[in-house]
Amino acid sequence: MTSLVIAEHDNASIKPATLNTVTAAAQCGGEVHILVAGKGAEGAAKAASTIAGVAKVIHVEGDHFAHGLAENMATQVLSIAASYSHILFPATASGKNIAPRVAAALDVGQISDITQVDAPDTFERPIYAGNAIATVQSMDATKVITVRTTGFDPAASTGGSAAMEVLAGVADSGKTAFLGSEIAKNDRPELTAAKIIVSGGRALGSAEKFNDVMTPLADKLGAALGASRAAVDAGYAPNDWQVGQTGKIVAPQLYIAAGISGAIQHLAGMKDSKVIVAINKDPEAPIFSVADYGLEADLFAAVPELTAAL
Repeated sequence: MTSLVIAEHDNASIKPATLNTVTAAAQCGGEVHILVAGKGAEGAAKAASTIAGVAKVIHVEGDHFAHGLAENMATQVLSIAASYSHILFPATASGKNIAPRVAAALDVGQISDITQVDAPDTFERPIYAGNAIATVQSMDATKVITVRTTGFDPAASTGGSAAMEVLAGVADSGKTAFLGSEIAKNDRPELTAAKIIVSGGRALGSAEKFNDVMTPLADKLGAALGASRAAVDAGYAPNDWQVGQTGKIVAPQLYIAAGISGAIQHLAGMKDSKVIVAINKDPEAPIFSVADYGLEADLFAAVPELTAAL
């Protein structure tokens, strides 16, 4: 058995989600190979070769791989899929875009969002917004898997010495073209990789209050800022701050939730955090059911006091 991990990268370096996916791949048994397809991606390929536990890096170059378009990436994966028993993607926007195309073309069932490997053919994944865990066994010859990165520790980014293989890339599918992107600039840690996250909810009342109350606390802690869906829908915070079932799945060392009631969709995105602190004036708020520390208080008084005390 040999597993193939599809790397997420920016052509210069490997993104953290890839390291968690390598850990999952190693637990499937056999060797672990990584596919790095991009444009000018020598730096990313070299970084992949130093990941502990990786036996081979397959480096593919092409202008049409520069932005990871799903159609081209899927075609490239399919061109080498016959050599692998497991093909794993991080369960990110990119992985969720490519993996179903690969599974459909191979005529196999995709195993989505796994959090544990029980055996090479048996996996665990959350269902019902994380309220139940399904054990899934696949008899398919090739397992196409997306990995919930919070379920696996990251592989060490150094210490490996994988062999490098350069392959000629498949031709451009011509089905899609990259026109441009609008990148939200943020000096804070990336939400899914942050060790500390400070999140606000609808109770903050406005974008101005969100900024006035939550930003100083995040600054003091060197934390990423998050928000509930209700706060995002109300315009208090940008979309890329949303934590939850329809937002980002996070598992930081510390998660502070202020003015978040804790709807099941939000809990699904953050309940794996190591330490959860909830601040809410409603004693019946569901967030208290998962919190390690709960403070029944008005966030407009409690959060500034906490910030001042740090």
